[in-house]
Amino acid sequence: MKDRLREAIFNLLGPAVRGKHAVDLFAGTGALGLEALSRGAASATLIERHFPTAGIIRRNVATLGVDDVARIVTSDVFIWRKRLPDLGSQPWVVFCSPPYDFYADRTDEMLELIGGLVRSSPAESLFAVEADERFDFALLCDAGQWGVRSYPPAVVGIYHKLP
Repeated sequence: MKDRLREAIFNLLGPAVRGKHAVDLFAGTGALGLEALSRGAASATLIERHFPTAGIIRRNVATLGVDDVARIVTSDVFIWRKRLPDLGSQPWVVFCSPPYDFYADRTDEMLELIGGLVRSSPAESLFAVEADERFDFALLCDAGQWGVRSYPPAVVGIYHKLP
């Protein structure tokens, strides 16, 4: 994710990140989850399947001194979702920024992943989903509730789960 897009997402989420549990799917370097912590998220789970990249997240977590509030999970996100561990009752802020091809090649899995997390999440949870123009946000649960904005080549959908 480009820096300007990450900044745009956090501008859209604003202070609502504070106190939430950040869940960074397809974490890469962990930039989204770590940024959420820097903006007041209470804790974070960062899921990255690539072992060397997960090692980078571990080093970033150690460098930032957030070992006590950041959990790194080295797993495939789709498998992790099926075994969804207890993430607590505090609201989540979920970041979903996979390779864009997943939306074209694994559409059903992506819909189940996002929809399953929306259904499992506590009230007041937030979702930030990054895709490209090939993904139709109208396919998501509560489709009319997603705020969708274009930041070419990216398209971002923001969802707030109300009580």
